[in-house]
Amino acid sequence: MASRGAIVKLDQVYKSFGSNQVLKGVSFEVAKGEMIAIIGASGSGKSTALRCIDRLEVIDRGSIEVCGIRVDDPAIDLKQLRLEVGIVFQSYNLFPHLTVEENILLALKHVKKLATAEARQVALRVLEQVGLKEKAGAYPEQLSGGQQQRVAIARSLAMSPKVMLFDEVTSALDPQLTGEVLRVMEDLAAGGMTMLLVTHEMAFAKRVADRIIYMHQGKVWEVGGGEMLDAPQTPELRAFLDNGL
Repeated sequence: MASRGAIVKLDQVYKSFGSNQVLKGVSFEVAKGEMIAIIGASGSGKSTALRCIDRLEVIDRGSIEVCGIRVDDPAIDLKQLRLEVGIVFQSYNLFPHLTVEENILLALKHVKKLATAEARQVALRVLEQVGLKEKAGAYPEQLSGGQQQRVAIARSLAMSPKVMLFDEVTSALDPQLTGEVLRVMEDLAAGGMTMLLVTHEMAFAKRVADRIIYMHQGKVWEVGGGEMLDAPQTPELRAFLDNGL
């Protein structure tokens, strides 16, 4: 577990969709600046846990706290939570009729209420951070999948979140484009960004993550460093890793 100064805390979180109980008492903490990789088979609850942290899903019971905000509080200020937490999905969700720069400017101007000149400075800075400053005037259809995903990451970074969530952001990309995106995420981790990453990229998780959480059947099954991928403590993790991962 992380220290008492944890920036993300899940305590006995349960979540069902109808009769399907997806999360069955999930508890873990993330310290500031920590990079956590969450692994597990499809249906193990990884993505649902991430979506609950950003309150895209409302939990049934338990508690979640992020940056001092009680996410399970019915009176939560969602705007404040979304300023603290950035989330990037497998699908890029870019507006096709807007340029790369305009996609990033949108929230800066309408949510953060920045003046256009200041918002443009921020947009160009985060585009440079992901290696795409020269694409500011391009439209999404003119970019590769990897470039679009990097724009999606830049759009989240522009809001200056304290925590970044990544939900299988490379699963739709070929190996070369996957490498582009993983390099950006590795740079973020090196820069001290607090990150939770749902991924099937085991080599990346082993190399970059401070800790790895293995989820199985809606529960946290194993937690450890990269060495747990070489020496799993449970037959379930061993079987998961043996199945071509």
